Formats: sequence, C-alpha cells, structure tokens
Amino acid sequence: MEYQVTWSPEAVEDLESIAEYIDRDSSYYAQSVISQVLEASRKIKEFPLIGRMVPEIGDENIRERFIYSYRLVYKIQQQRILIVAVIHGKRLIENIEVRFGE
Repeated sequence: MEYQVTWSPEAVEDLESIAEYIDRDSSYYAQSVISQVLEASRKIKEFPLIGRMVPEIGDENIRERFIYSYRLVYKIQQQRILIVAVIHGKRLIENIEVRFGE
C-alpha cells in the first residue's frame, strides 16, 4: 500500500531554514541537501518502515531517516505519512515532541 505524504508547516519551515543556512556558504550544497531530503520523503510513501524508530520516543509509528547530518522525522498514520520535522542530528528531539499531536 502506498501512503500519501504530507508535510507539517513546521517541517516545511525547518527545510527552508536549513536551505537558507547552508546557502550562506554554498548554493550547491544547499540544493544537494534539499534534494536528498525530498528524495527520502518520496521513498517513505512506498516503504514507511524504511526509517528507524526514533529511540527517544519509542513509538513504532514515529520514525526517522538520516540525510547527511539531518533527521527527517515522520509519523505513520492511517493512510498517510506526516513529515513532522527536519532537524540537525544534534538537536534534541524533545523540542519537537509537541508536533506529534493529532
């Protein structure tokens, strides 16, 4: 079964902030990171369990993929996958837990 992938407004903001930050030094690398994040989000609609369970959360339905030093965090729901955050790997996940609410 193929899921519908949707992005939370916060996750879109995360991605835009990352692009702006990297672009200060290199437009090429900014584009590369964003392309890889988007590609990973497309793959999870077919294979939602491809990501690992987020260890700090411990919920089977909240998973993540690593792209460079960033974590693409998503929640598997009925017929859709909600991208909830794109954060740096060193950022604490507790700061985004409020995004998992319905």
